[in-house]
Amino acid sequence: MRSKPIVDNSFDEKKVADIAVHVERILALIGEDASREGLQRTPIRVAKALLEMTTGYGANIDGMINRAVFHETYNEMVVVKDIRFYSLCEHHMLPFFGTAAVAYIPNGKIIGLSKIPKMVDVFARRLQVQERMTQQIAETLEKKLSPLGVAVVIQARHLCMEMRGAQSHDSPTVTSAMLGAFRENARTREEFLSFTR
Repeated sequence: MRSKPIVDNSFDEKKVADIAVHVERILALIGEDASREGLQRTPIRVAKALLEMTTGYGANIDGMINRAVFHETYNEMVVVKDIRFYSLCEHHMLPFFGTAAVAYIPNGKIIGLSKIPKMVDVFARRLQVQERMTQQIAETLEKKLSPLGVAVVIQARHLCMEMRGAQSHDSPTVTSAMLGAFRENARTREEFLSFTR
């Protein structure tokens, strides 16, 4: 399931200009000529792309979620999986991307299903580490719904590991956060993991 990006295309022009100056300097430092035809607009493009890819800092996640929490007696597992996301590694500012599976067991409250991919997108659109992102998604659902349990599994490829350093290709990283019933009950955890395989 591909979530609709939370993107504000109305950029703060001062921020764009400030970032572009630094991008131009970086191009010079790596030996490029920012005035050549192919690079003339690159500093502006990079600035706008960076601002777009980090819109998660300005997102009102509480407002987004609070409008879609409903009282309901349903108490079986709810799973949303194959949520595609793209993020930037905070160590090298290179992309990592993959899929998330998110589950919870309601305890009198449910959340609008579309809010789960949007929540993943908000946390992905920040400088991140996969481990923290996994935990943030789980803790936010727990805080907002007080469910019987929350589970999040993220599988991602990290270009900082594939393009540089170890240059380890096709080695996805898998992280999980299990709270409440998913941590305490092996059968519940196994049922969720069977959905994610």
